[in-house]
Amino acid sequence: PLRTEEVLSEAGRPVDDLHGVEAKTTTTVAMDFGRITLREDLVLYLFGTPGQDRFWFLWDELAQGALGAVVLADTRRLEDSFAAIDYFERRGIPFTVAVNCFEGAQRFPAESVRGALDLDPEVELLMCDARDRESVKNVLVAVVEHALVLADRSHATAAP
Repeated sequence: PLRTEEVLSEAGRPVDDLHGVEAKTTTTVAMDFGRITLREDLVLYLFGTPGQDRFWFLWDELAQGALGAVVLADTRRLEDSFAAIDYFERRGIPFTVAVNCFEGAQRFPAESVRGALDLDPEVELLMCDARDRESVKNVLVAVVEHALVLADRSHATAAP
């Protein structure tokens, strides 16, 4: 299998900001891809794009025709989520924010995180553990449901 994480090196020091995650030893070097069949007529193609600036050139291509998006937020570096949230808001792409709760990360109430990210009320915010299959499944179901609700609303307002 392809590995998208590599050990941090001295060469990467200028491009990998470790503020808030000083103990981090690896960095993302590529995007992830997956495919999940929910039912015969509904297949999700998943593209995991790293949040670092050097990967932003991928976002416009991948966002074309996107059903929705998940912004995976890390409370140790919450400010790193602002660019992704802004990206999806500006393009009108439905998105859900998933706060990655993992060992060693400080936990905050959902409303505190929502306020810190200045999320609109209709943006769903979920707590998850990105390493746990069931937790990730719940996030994907939430983003699909959110996108379908918004699509139904837009169809209802567009009808003559």
